[in-house]
Amino acid sequence: MINVRINVSKIDKEKLYHGAKGVYLNVCLIETPNNEYGNDYIAIQELPKEERDAGARGAVLGNAKKLVPLEERQSAKPPANPVKTNPEQPEDQIPF
Repeated sequence: MINVRINVSKIDKEKLYHGAKGVYLNVCLIETPNNEYGNDYIAIQELPKEERDAGARGAVLGNAKKLVPLEERQSAKPPANPVKTNPEQPEDQIPF
C-alpha cells in the first residue's frame, strides 16, 4: 500500500479532467527516496503530453510513502543480540 499526502491548494484546477462520472485529477508518483522525512515518492500533477513535450512541469502536490505491514517490518529486523562466532572456536561449543 502507498499512502499519498496532497496539498489540494497546489492543484492547477484548469488541468482537471471532466469525465462522464465526475471530475478527475491525474497524479504521477515519481520514486524519490528521502531519508530525512522517510518519503519514497513525490506526487506531481500530470500534464498533457503536448505540455510535457514543450518542457512544462506539473505542480508538486505532495509526497507518498510505502506502508509496510507490521509482520514484514518485524521479520526484516535483525536479531536484538546477534551471537558473534569466533572462527577459532568450534561451532558446537558454548563460547563461555
